[in-house]
Amino acid sequence: MSDATVRKVRILVAKPGLDGHDRGAKVVARALRDAGFEVIYTGLHQTPEMIANAAVQEDVDGVGLSIMSGAHNTLFPAVIDALTAKGANDVVVFGGGIIPEGDLERLRSAGVKGVFTPGTTLESIIDWVKTNIVARA
Repeated sequence: MSDATVRKVRILVAKPGLDGHDRGAKVVARALRDAGFEVIYTGLHQTPEMIANAAVQEDVDGVGLSIMSGAHNTLFPAVIDALTAKGANDVVVFGGGIIPEGDLERLRSAGVKGVFTPGTTLESIIDWVKTNIVARA
């Protein structure tokens, strides 16, 4: 397959739950887009099922979740469960927000592949996505 026919990596950026703070999600979505990824942003107040449905419909390779409300231990695994229920368990899930250090291992154990906390640079997130997410066939 030539470079011209290689599909761009597609990333869905989503805000699960009732969290209404989306500036960070929009900044990350724009940075990923500017770095050459195809990015779909779902907007605020998405349920895990809505996120999984959008991920399947858009045929994404990764889902980036942003949460500031403190419900990451519930909502991140719920998104992974919803993706698995739809047969999309090969979609890489990563996320960020106000996440205490003590919750990082729990999230990784639940299947969240990358977790980004306040102060993480956009370059670090872009590099992580470039290294950890590939376009699926």
